[in-house]
Amino acid sequence: MQTVLIQQQAALIGGHSSEGAELACGLSVNGLVEPDQLLRKAGLQCGDQLILTKPLGSGVLFAADMRRLAKGRWIDAALAVMLQSNAAASRILQQHGAHACTDITGFGLAGHLLEMLRPAQLAARIELTALPLLDGVLEVCQLGIESSLAPANRIHEAVIKASTTLTAQPAYTLLFDPQTAGGLLAGIPAEQSTACLAALQQQGYQAANIGSVIEGDTGIELTLAT
Repeated sequence: MQTVLIQQQAALIGGHSSEGAELACGLSVNGLVEPDQLLRKAGLQCGDQLILTKPLGSGVLFAADMRRLAKGRWIDAALAVMLQSNAAASRILQQHGAHACTDITGFGLAGHLLEMLRPAQLAARIELTALPLLDGVLEVCQLGIESSLAPANRIHEAVIKASTTLTAQPAYTLLFDPQTAGGLLAGIPAEQSTACLAALQQQGYQAANIGSVIEGDTGIELTLAT
């Protein structure tokens, strides 16, 4: 743990020990930041390109693993992505003028994107086939498997505009898939988005431009490449 913390320019200054049936570790993090350098959820602007820094699918993939339906190489690849720090990605996003940013965790992509859209009173157009996905995810989705938190996350379907063709796509369910150690989602000015994406990929992130911020009532409009 100390090695990883040092890599993130953090110091471990104390702790407590406890006993339990399973290995567990938790941290309480305190730090200082310049207010004008904070990446916040609020601040999206119309025309921003939505860049996601890591592939989706950890929730459903590990749900499949619990049923012994996930291949070992899929889990190994997922763990490698989960272990990838968001620190370098956050710096790259900031360097390319990110207007807003959040991390994708328990509420899934749809839930966290809506948290960014509501303060701005804007909508988003998402290209479903542009979503970056972990290896094996589409295969387990086609088996009808989903994470235990996914049904609760479907509350956001009420503000998603999509045809029946789109909702039938296996990738559609991943809008609601909760992520562990997920990536960052940021609104980047259109003129900076190509350079930002290239910088992220050069740094080793499986990043993608998944859509854009548009005028309209807060919600998500899905499209499918033809």
